[in-house]
Amino acid sequence: MENIGIDVKKPERTCNDPKCPFHGNLRIHGQIIVGTVVSTKMNGSIVLKRESRRLIKKYERYETKISKFHAHLPGCIDVRPGDRVKIAECRKLAKTISFVVVEKVN
Repeated sequence: MENIGIDVKKPERTCNDPKCPFHGNLRIHGQIIVGTVVSTKMNGSIVLKRESRRLIKKYERYETKISKFHAHLPGCIDVRPGDRVKIAECRKLAKTISFVVVEKVN
């Protein structure tokens, strides 16, 4: 499958993963999130961290909020902890996984 519906580079490697949006039959829709990989210890999945800052006017300070997402990692994309990646929403793949990694961002 060539076009997955968003503007990302197709991975150079191929895989036989049916849950891959590029080489399998997984459709993506909804949110697209960019964040930092925290952990790759799960088999075929990653934990992603997204930080956002907001101003608290009363104290004239910024507050940092951290959100963690679990995402499926296809075999054709190689990531390590600390890398920035783009994930896209898909159908629920496991109890806590409803996103899939689509691109490694520099």
